[in-house]
Amino acid sequence: MLWFAILRAFIVAAGLVSVAAFEIPHRGRVALVLAGLAVPWAAWLVVQARRRPELGLSLAIAGGDLLILGLVQVLEPSSYAGVRFVALFLIATHAYFQGERGGLAVAVAGIAFLVPVTALVDTPMNGGMLVFSEALFGLSALCCGLFVARLRSAESVERLRSRDLSRRAIEAENEMRRRLAESIHDGPVQELVSLDLMLASLDKAAERGDSEGVRERLTEARLLTQRNIGALRDELIGLGPYAFDELSFDIAVEQCAPVWQRRYGIEIELAVDRLDLTNDVCGGLFGIAQEAVANAGRHASASRVVVTLRTVGGELELRVSDDGEGFTGPGPLSTTTSGHIGLASMRERAELIGGTLDIETGERGTKVVVRAPYVPAPARA
Repeated sequence: MLWFAILRAFIVAAGLVSVAAFEIPHRGRVALVLAGLAVPWAAWLVVQARRRPELGLSLAIAGGDLLILGLVQVLEPSSYAGVRFVALFLIATHAYFQGERGGLAVAVAGIAFLVPVTALVDTPMNGGMLVFSEALFGLSALCCGLFVARLRSAESVERLRSRDLSRRAIEAENEMRRRLAESIHDGPVQELVSLDLMLASLDKAAERGDSEGVRERLTEARLLTQRNIGALRDELIGLGPYAFDELSFDIAVEQCAPVWQRRYGIEIELAVDRLDLTNDVCGGLFGIAQEAVANAGRHASASRVVVTLRTVGGELELRVSDDGEGFTGPGPLSTTTSGHIGLASMRERAELIGGTLDIETGERGTKVVVRAPYVPAPARA
């Protein structure tokens, strides 16, 4: 908004300098309008752009710009071409700030105000040439208003989508941290406290010479340690390729399948080709598969999930199918439904690796299908 105000002031100043430097028929009247009206207007808008930039979104500002242009054309009919050039710039810029409806309104207002003014003054052109020029101006103004406003709307949608994606990423990270914290606190931390007590009692048993008690406590401590190693290993495996760079998709899924089966009480079947994938693609596909399995186990009451990965026509194809209850209500990929944040994150993961995500759901279960370009990972040194 500030740059727009500065450029407006620059155009007014350039116009005033041009009036002073070049010979024009009605120099005094044009200079009076520029110096007495346009310069204070532009300077005031620069100040307001610093203090209250939201004021620039008012349609009244666009109306003020067009009014000054109309007065310049009335006082100096030979400025017809220059006025039209500046009008198109102002219409396009105002349309960018106003959005689609406001941009169209500014364009229509510019046409409705400036074109009739032309009929009241003696412009350098007349007859068919004038009609032709005015028709081009009207079409150009409408195109500027509509196209530039659509660009702004597209940028706004993309910004909102990026903000929503960032929010979901933060929520997902917080949820993962919370789950890991609870898992470690309720599991290994508590059992390590028990292990500390066992070791303390073991020390006392050794002082008493109770060899049988020492052996029993050593056996209990060994079992408890093995149980904690298994629990921590399950958590690391659950992170998939994010935990170990050397894990490929097939190895990560094969190691995670038993964990998923225990955690969700479902049967996991794998038909995964061993493909040499880049870390980004491997991580993206694993995240989608993990989310799809979790949805099947937590929400769909599924008893069986099938995970397949293969190449089809030069593309990767990941399929995760379950026999659960499926989804009801709004589309499963909707980003506006709170219960579908996980599904929306799967779509984002697919797009980040250049792929697409399709979900088919019904009474017979849900099928998640990801297709992405297959680019083999470069050979490692």
